[in-house]
Order: sequence, then structure tokens, then C-alpha cells
Amino acid sequence: MKGKWRIVEMPDFGKDYLDLMEPAYILFDGEGSGEFAFGCVTGGLCGGGTNTVHFTWDGNSEMDEAGGHGWAELQPDGSLVGEIDFDNGDEAEFIAKPWDNSSTAC
Repeated sequence: MKGKWRIVEMPDFGKDYLDLMEPAYILFDGEGSGEFAFGCVTGGLCGGGTNTVHFTWDGNSEMDEAGGHGWAELQPDGSLVGEIDFDNGDEAEFIAKPWDNSSTAC
């Protein structure tokens, strides 16, 4: 899977939190790496797949080291559904839409 998606919904977090530091997103480079950001959480990820990606991630949450694993599945409409899980047991489900590059640089 390759591309950048705008995280538009995370049921366990309010919309204001999602975009606290920057617009929430998840990116896969198509070569087994990527990154994501939402709220005060950022991470680099490693993993791959075609329509379903399973990954591990390392990064930070509110300036503390954090990590975990997750997955994302490409939907027929081009959106993603998935989950970013933290090593401490927290789980963050998400829905993401293809990033619109027409007015915002990647």
C-alpha cells in the first residue's frame, strides 16, 4: 500500500484532539515504511502489505517515548480503516480518507 490518508475519525478521541498539533494523517511509502500523527502522538512505522498493512511503530506521545503495533485496511472507496495500538494496551481505531493534495503540500 502506498499513499497518504487524512485521519478523519477516531471514536475514542474528540475531533479537536485529532488535529491538535497538525492535521492528523497516516502515510505508507509502499516500501515498508511510513509515519503517522494525531493529537500529541507521532510515530514512524515499519510494515507492509497490499490492501491490508500490519505494522509496528516507534515514536512519542505527549513527548514521552511510545510504541506499539497496528493495522490498516484499504476499503473499496479508497479510504482506510485501522487501529494504532500502544504497548501499554491502549487502542486507537481510525478512519482515514485519501489526502487531498490539491491545496496542501505533503
